[in-house]
Amino acid sequence: MEKILRGMMDTMNSVKPPRMTALRELHEAETGGPFSILIGTILSARTKDENTTKVVKILFSKYKDAKSLANARVKDVEKIIKSIGFYHVKSKRIVEVAKIIDSKYKGKVPDNLDELVELPGVGRKTANCVLVYAFEKPAIPVDIHVHRISNRLGLVKTKNPEDTEQELMKKIPKKYWLEINDTFVMYGQNICKPISPMCDVCKIKKSCLYYKTRNAS
Repeated sequence: MEKILRGMMDTMNSVKPPRMTALRELHEAETGGPFSILIGTILSARTKDENTTKVVKILFSKYKDAKSLANARVKDVEKIIKSIGFYHVKSKRIVEVAKIIDSKYKGKVPDNLDELVELPGVGRKTANCVLVYAFEKPAIPVDIHVHRISNRLGLVKTKNPEDTEQELMKKIPKKYWLEINDTFVMYGQNICKPISPMCDVCKIKKSCLYYKTRNAS
């Protein structure tokens, strides 16, 4: 696994050093506590990273913590996050989540999967992102990029992200879990794209089932 992760980073740096993912930026930010990462992950669904990063900064400049967001009017939140996808639904959801974090957890985000997935709108991927980016706990968040690349490489042969997560957890040593989402997402955004992947510059193509199959003739 180390060879694959390093090969991905080498490829990206040789083409053009990639910008940080939205969640990595939140993790690195001074205000990047668990609550902002939880909310940022919910907002990031079906939204470009640049939009997520910009919106989260504005949102948390006004609502500093769970209590203040819990007391926000949904209409006011909608105005701030209007540039991202599904902003009506997401506005209600993050206010609802903030209320639960404030009342049930006294403002602190839980650091275990079972409690995180009980929050409204939080599935395994979002919960795992919070574990990795907020608490640096080993988990494998599987989004469309991780799912696609894992199948292309031949690491798994799965139909959905949930199965991909389970298979990767079985096959990949835990010491690499924290790196997988960040590296695979950047690779999926920049090199191994859904359409027209940049196989010509990829430094791990010799280990890639998709590349071998495509060039078998």
